[in-house]
Amino acid sequence: MKPTLQLKLSQHLTLTPQLQQSIKLLQLSTLELTQEIERFLLENPMLEREEGDGSDFVPANSSATSTTTSETPAQGEEQRTEAEPSGFDEAGDWSGTGNGSSSRDDDDDTDFQEFQAAETCLRDHLDQQVALSPLTDRDRALVRFIIEALDDDGYLNQSLEELLPLLPPELEIELDDLSIALHHVQSLEPAGIGARSPQECLGLQLRAMPPGPIRDLALKIVDHHLELLAERNFARLKRLLGCDDEALRAAHALICRLDPHPGSQYSAQETRYVLPDVVVRKMRGRWTVTLNPEAMPKLRINALYASILQQNRGTGGALTSQLQEARWLIKNVQQRFDTILRVSQAIVDQQRQFFDYGEVAMRPLTLREIADQLELHESTVSRVTTQKFMATPRGVFELKYFFGSHVATDTGGAASSTAIRALIRQLVEAEDRKKPLSDAKIAELLGQQGIVVARRTIAKYRESLNIPPVSLRKTI
Repeated sequence: MKPTLQLKLSQHLTLTPQLQQSIKLLQLSTLELTQEIERFLLENPMLEREEGDGSDFVPANSSATSTTTSETPAQGEEQRTEAEPSGFDEAGDWSGTGNGSSSRDDDDDTDFQEFQAAETCLRDHLDQQVALSPLTDRDRALVRFIIEALDDDGYLNQSLEELLPLLPPELEIELDDLSIALHHVQSLEPAGIGARSPQECLGLQLRAMPPGPIRDLALKIVDHHLELLAERNFARLKRLLGCDDEALRAAHALICRLDPHPGSQYSAQETRYVLPDVVVRKMRGRWTVTLNPEAMPKLRINALYASILQQNRGTGGALTSQLQEARWLIKNVQQRFDTILRVSQAIVDQQRQFFDYGEVAMRPLTLREIADQLELHESTVSRVTTQKFMATPRGVFELKYFFGSHVATDTGGAASSTAIRALIRQLVEAEDRKKPLSDAKIAELLGQQGIVVARRTIAKYRESLNIPPVSLRKTI
């Protein structure tokens, strides 16, 4: 063995920090992008946010002291944090909220009262009623004990036998005491609170109504024949109850109006807003995409630090590096929105029939088609279309919504799965509820329109639309 020198040629891909940052920013949602930019603003003194009405971005090749550029329209959508959503006005034009400020009424007291009402939880609502009830302190404490055991829907999921050992033995509470307390809870509003099953919940709501023939019939159904009603076995129900179609139809309608989750109206629900990245309008007969300025951050180089660095060339190593990083970020953010704009316009051009006629006109489209058209990599298009949103006169859609699989037609062409779902929804909405369409019948009707779809595919699409099967759609 002896030391030798060898030459070896090889190829490998190296991602520069700037390219890595560009890829990372591209796949972020607008909310995540905002958070990432806030981090850069805290860490890099050379970068600052432009708060005025000037231009959004400073070109990456601009001088260090430059602070303004031409405004670039922005297009994008994401989870929105503003309190007031944007949308299209009556004329079909997009109306945003600008910097989050908008004109509003002076009735702040009303807004505060509505906020308070929305924040009232179920237990607080029930406690307020208990405080006004003519109960002894001991009974009131037991009622509140039961209330604390309710879930968010208002159900008591534990039996009284399971709750009894949780009480201090020295109080000498018996099972009958808990039963009486539960009865008090079930008399509170909203009706149905304190039920131990959906059947009991519906029964409590019916018993809270004034007696009458329809109410009494509905109560019999809930107490004794709820399974038959769920199976839509109306013929057997009429025989067992001795009623006609009209009475059964009215009782059924009454039961359908009941709330099986009475406590859910007091549950805290997180409201999520969407800020679109791009906005689609029809201009001069063509559907055109523009960037949404509200989604585009306004960044610039800090003029003060940049001038200090320029006056002390060669001595500001850390600041020089931060200046380069700030320029990279501004350039990559600009490039991100430019790519979103290009991809969005290509999607709109391919799906212009959708914007004219709706879902039924959606054509099959794949990521590769857009990638080939724009000479981009398919993975880039995938990043651009994930968690990016488009505001259109037909609603706000994620960019991925416009891509769909192909289904063959008799003419040798293909139909989009989105269009087929829309056709299925139209057929179900127009069906005779006494004789609803089966999956096989829907497949046959689509076949008459030249769209070849198997029955199992219809069932899959129908389930994705949350449309129940034919047996559950049948009415009297």
